[in-house]
Amino acid sequence: MVRIAFAADDHNATTDAVLAELADAGHEVLRVGGGASGVPWPDLGAGVGRAVAEGRADLGVVMCWTGTGTAIAANKVPGVLAAVAWDPWVARGARLWNDANVLAMSLKRLAPDVAVEVLRAFLEVPAPDPDEAGNIARLRELPGT
Repeated sequence: MVRIAFAADDHNATTDAVLAELADAGHEVLRVGGGASGVPWPDLGAGVGRAVAEGRADLGVVMCWTGTGTAIAANKVPGVLAAVAWDPWVARGARLWNDANVLAMSLKRLAPDVAVEVLRAFLEVPAPDPDEAGNIARLRELPGT
């Protein structure tokens, strides 16, 4: 079981599909912001980032209209590597080659089934590619990470 911090700044069929997939896969979901509307997306992104950085969650998933804003907010938290993904290949690569620990997705531009495929691809990577260890270490050494 993987502990996933989750937040979205809106609610629709795409967010429902992502949450259902997390539940169906048996993951423990920590709802940042409690799922309440009206929480600003920067606070949601940073909240998920903090949950991951502090070890309360293994990975994070953030969703906003584009996915970009919540990713930027999550990346402000030291230790977080958030990546916006719009297809499974990008999501898999973010984990495999960059050791991303937060997945950001658009809740407006991704169909529910595509969002679930992106999520699965992100979560199915067991560990980063050992061939990228040097680059990932260098990434984590950069200021602000």
